[in-house]
Amino acid sequence: MSYPFEHGDETLWDAGYRSGRLYHALAEGAAGVLDVPSGLTHTPQGSCAVDREVFRVFTGRLYDLYASTRNEMLRELGHSVLVTSLVLLDRVGGQVAVSPRDAAALDEAKAAYARSMAR
Repeated sequence: MSYPFEHGDETLWDAGYRSGRLYHALAEGAAGVLDVPSGLTHTPQGSCAVDREVFRVFTGRLYDLYASTRNEMLRELGHSVLVTSLVLLDRVGGQVAVSPRDAAALDEAKAAYARSMAR
């Protein structure tokens, strides 16, 4: 059983049911902390629709929090949600500005995540 993340007719990530639902729940929690919508919507078909523009804003705000804090726990707690979101955002054709100091590490993490995020 899977939990696909979709934009229109395109599957961005054909996540396993539990990993997809967990990411969705974590993203919704982060969106609540950031006081913005996530751009992710559970569908009656058992998938998750991604609204590109709303999701781009969410991911940008998530990165801004990640980049602006010195709190190591906050950075680590948000890291996997951020990297997963960046991979999905790439796949939907969106992007957020990332500081040069973070770019190499996030690009490396995105590549690793993307390899395990089947379409």
